[in-house]
Amino acid sequence: MCSTKNSAEFHPSTSDPALILELKTRRPLSLEGRADCETWSVDFSPDGAWFAWSMGHGIVWVVAWPLDSEERQHEDIDREDKSFSCGQPVWGLAFGPRPPKSNAASSAKNIKKGNNNGTLLLATGLESGVIKIWNVLTGDAVFDLHGHEGVVRNLIFPQNGTLTLISSSRDKTLRIWDLTHKGKKVQVLSGHKDWVSSCCVSSDCSMIASVGRFDRMVCLWSLRSYTFIRKLSGGTQKTLYLLSSCDFSPDGALLATAAFSGSSWWIDLWDPYTAQKVSTLIDYFEDYGQNQISALQFSPNGLHLAIVTDDRPLQIWEPGKKGMVMQAKTDRRSNGLCCNYHPAGGVVATGTRDGHVRFWRAPRTVPCLSHLCRSILRHSVSTHQMEPLPLPKRILEYLTYRNIPDLKTCCSDDEEEEEEEELKLVRKQHTMQ
Repeated sequence: MCSTKNSAEFHPSTSDPALILELKTRRPLSLEGRADCETWSVDFSPDGAWFAWSMGHGIVWVVAWPLDSEERQHEDIDREDKSFSCGQPVWGLAFGPRPPKSNAASSAKNIKKGNNNGTLLLATGLESGVIKIWNVLTGDAVFDLHGHEGVVRNLIFPQNGTLTLISSSRDKTLRIWDLTHKGKKVQVLSGHKDWVSSCCVSSDCSMIASVGRFDRMVCLWSLRSYTFIRKLSGGTQKTLYLLSSCDFSPDGALLATAAFSGSSWWIDLWDPYTAQKVSTLIDYFEDYGQNQISALQFSPNGLHLAIVTDDRPLQIWEPGKKGMVMQAKTDRRSNGLCCNYHPAGGVVATGTRDGHVRFWRAPRTVPCLSHLCRSILRHSVSTHQMEPLPLPKRILEYLTYRNIPDLKTCCSDDEEEEEEEELKLVRKQHTMQ
């Protein structure tokens, strides 16, 4: 372990009003721009007190958040920055365990007081398929998990307080590990025909969603019975495209999936209970094959979606609204790879191919009462339970998110007519399902 002062630099924002600061790695010039320097994953701890990022060349840095806080000097627990050397490229990482929402506030207070009865762990997924588990507060390696035969791309601790870890890999499988038994009890989910590029877990911890990059499969799995539920299809009329990311809304009533082709990227919003596509956000670009969507994530309050693409470091979309509520300046060199919201909202961290991290000021919109009611209701009531209720059509559509219109952005005048027809085909396909 060592201080980030020796290996990273803080750079206050000067170019973009939404950019708070950057963390830039200090590495020899001989390593700049070479393979294995990418920041493939970033994460905030459940209480928001720590931030971790894979800074390339097998190194993961963990720093106290906020970065400029003076509180760390007066706390009883070790709040010094930490470094974990994994020995090979790190493709995924996650803090855990993650307490249920009702216990999150009390958990954060206990940790800040130094009364954390549990242990804050950091799971790191490596290029070889090995998953290393670290104790964040002591800096010790706890144990390794073996089983995957390819790059471990995603790691998730469900939000239920347990020491359960879910991983997805390029070996076409997902695995569910029980860390209380040091990973010796494991469930394997098979069904994808190629790389599993992303996975996520619903807030009630009942479902896992996964997307295959090349097999173009969106799959739902039961986290309770470890079985396949269904495949979602009909999200696009294109035949050649790749899937890159997915995320459940905080209430579990929506699943967002990200895909891209040679001339566009798009986000499909699904109802995971009915397997119906609710809405699509499409973005077109003029340079064929020069853009892709790398990652997306819902905000903690469920109002917004953070989007990372090749040409823009960050965009934030509010489903149901036209245009973006926040959009970073176009930067063809941004090469964004990942994003993660702070648990309290207001800040989004993004990682890039050069191993750097940017922190962005995200909209702090106060949710309206109707949205809060919907979120609470949908957290425990499925679409199938909602539909038979004697509710006015307009209210039912709102509660089931069926009032979100399709949206098209960034289209040139010359392509307006052609792409309008393409959007109509998407909508027609949706209505036929």
